[in-house]
Order: sequence, then C-alpha cells, then structure tokens
Amino acid sequence: MCGRFASFRQAQDLADALALAFVDDDAAELAPSWNVAPTDPVRLVVERPERLADKAQGAVVRQLRTARWGLVPSWAKDPSIGVKMFNARSETLAEKPAFKRALAARRGIVPAEGYYEWQARATGRKQPFFIHAPDEGVLALAALYEFWKDPTKAEDDPERWLVTTTIITRDSMGPLAEIHDRQPVILARETWDAWLDPATSAAEALPILATDPPELTARPVGAAVGRVSENGPALLERAEVD
Repeated sequence: MCGRFASFRQAQDLADALALAFVDDDAAELAPSWNVAPTDPVRLVVERPERLADKAQGAVVRQLRTARWGLVPSWAKDPSIGVKMFNARSETLAEKPAFKRALAARRGIVPAEGYYEWQARATGRKQPFFIHAPDEGVLALAALYEFWKDPTKAEDDPERWLVTTTIITRDSMGPLAEIHDRQPVILARETWDAWLDPATSAAEALPILATDPPELTARPVGAAVGRVSENGPALLERAEVD
C-alpha cells in the first residue's frame, strides 16, 4: 500500500506540468518533503468552481489546493478515522460508504515525484524502494477527497471545514509486483481531464483506474525513510541490497 511518497517540486512547475489555472497560497507555500506520511498536508489537484471576491462561485477551473492525507467521510463523528484511510482500494470504491460519494463527485490528483514501497526479504527485514518515472517527471496519483465539518467550531470559524484525501491503489503490475502486491493508481496524462471533470460519473470514472499506468522504475534506498522524522534529498540515494 502507498504509505509514503516524495513531493518536492515547486508549485509553478506543477502548474506547468498539470495545466493548472490557479494555485492556492497554502499549496504554493507548502514545504517540500521527501518523506510525506499519512496525516501530513499534501498538495491536491481538483477541478472546482473558482472562488470569486464576492464569495460567489465562478467557472470550474483546475486548481492546486492542500488537504490532509487520510480521508474523513462527511458523516464521521470525528476526524480520527482518517488516520487509517490514507489508501482506498480501486476494486471496492463503488461499494464502500466512505468512498462511493467521493468517487462520484470529488476526484483529484496528488502530484508526487515518486513513492516508497517495502519488499519483504528472506533475511526477515524489509528493503525500501523509491519508485518513480524514468524521466523523473511528476506522477499523477489518483485520489478522492472529502469535506468534514467540525461541529465543535463556530459557523464563521475558518478552521471548521477539514479537507482530506486518500490515494487509490490497485494490484501491482509487472516488475513492481516483485516489490509489493499493491501500488498507487498512477493516471496517464490522457486520462487527467476525464478523471478530474466533475461531469464524469462514477461509472465512467471507474474504468479510468484500470488503464495501464505510465512506465515506472524502482531503486533501493536506505532504511531511514521508514522513520517519519527523517527527511531530505538523501532519502532518495541508492542503497546496497543485502
């Protein structure tokens, strides 16, 4: 399952790569991370109505926002449920109450430079790998997002609404299956428009998740990535495998 990834590209580079019309200040200012973990804030690409100065809604535009990693359904009693919901299986999205409403109306993309996965070894230890595009380009991880309203906060409290997201996973394909049996769904460029379009129905969105992903490559990295306190470019350096 996808439980760690790297996200360190500049916001303007993401705007160019993903054809963004708007970048929220929080997303632009989010610090780069080579070890993003569940409950961390992450960048999220969505297509939603533009927020106008008079608080009215404008045209639907592709924009970069932030969300907390770990989806909290709108009906949840408290946000703690999100700690365990950082991934969603593509095979059961349409059935699970936590995800089926978001599948129909709140689909997004989490941009990443790559993600980490751990391979079980005969020695009993697990070897982490960094999995990325051969050209080091941005990966578009398929995601869902939700809005949760905190009933303990006042109506005019800007922190009353919590935006959360989950990364969708599928069975691993090709050589990646030798590392782990699951991988995040990585959307090919030609599927981005349909996936993000709010007019795309859940029935139309599901087949997108089954399309062949872009080519990926993996390299072994050091054990430090397993500690959430560790961060920095050194985590991506190739390591020797026992």
